[in-house]
Amino acid sequence: MYIHIGSGVVLPTASVIGVFDMDNSTGSRDTVEYLNRAEREGRLVNIAEDIPRSFVVSAEAGRETVYLCQINTATILKRSESRVFE
Repeated sequence: MYIHIGSGVVLPTASVIGVFDMDNSTGSRDTVEYLNRAEREGRLVNIAEDIPRSFVVSAEAGRETVYLCQINTATILKRSESRVFE
C-alpha cells in the first residue's frame, strides 16, 4: 500500500517510520536537533509549498529521509488507512 504525503510524493506505507505534528514536536530541543541534523546530512526534503504542518520520517533502501509536509497529521493518517493506492 502507498500513502500520498503531498506535492506529488507517494511513499510505500511500510517505509513510513512516523508522522509528527510540527506544532507539538518542535517544542522539544531533541526534535529540533534531529531536524537540523537531517538537513545537514541532506536527508531533509521540504515538499511544503507554505509553512510545514507535519513531518514524515521514512526509511527506503536503508536510507532515512525526513519530509516536511504541508498536510496535517490527521489527514496523512486517514490517507494511510484508506486503500486508494493499493
